[in-house]
Amino acid sequence: RPPSAWRARPDPGVGTPSCWSLLFSDDLPLHSGILSALGNFLAQMIEKKRKKENSRSLDVGGPLRYAVYGFFFTGPLSHFFYFFMEHWIPPEVPLAGLRRLLLDRLVFAPAFLMLFFLIMNFLEGKDASAFAAKMRGGFWPALRMNWRVWTPLQFINVNYVPLKFRVLFANLAALFWYAYLASLGK
Repeated sequence: RPPSAWRARPDPGVGTPSCWSLLFSDDLPLHSGILSALGNFLAQMIEKKRKKENSRSLDVGGPLRYAVYGFFFTGPLSHFFYFFMEHWIPPEVPLAGLRRLLLDRLVFAPAFLMLFFLIMNFLEGKDASAFAAKMRGGFWPALRMNWRVWTPLQFINVNYVPLKFRVLFANLAALFWYAYLASLGK
């Protein structure tokens, strides 16, 4: 669908979108940005607790970077990936569930994780050598953890969750995944 379809629809009988429809619309990347930012915030809180820090200061830039990534990348890319996967591998195709899972795990997950490292590197103002170092040191551990954590979740998501709720399902699970990824940056 064109980007105009991402806009929240007004509630019936009301001229403006409700808070609920803005946050949990099936085709609006806003919830991707909010939940991504919350994941980073959660990672910072866990890190402070682990280090037994009592300060109330937070790195505001972290949640902002994650919000930008979620809004401009996670929401739209996930939306279109699930949409196209539904058309490429319809439910009536033999072994559709397995094929969808393999497409997600072997193609989308590595590419999306590399994009994550690239965009975060850019948003943090780091150079290409920092990106290369992050890829060498963090990509494979993160991808292996991605395969462990996300494989059962994505099996459920691509096979049992209705298409219009797949991005939301993944974003709710990603709240904790982004906390993990943010902890890798520390």
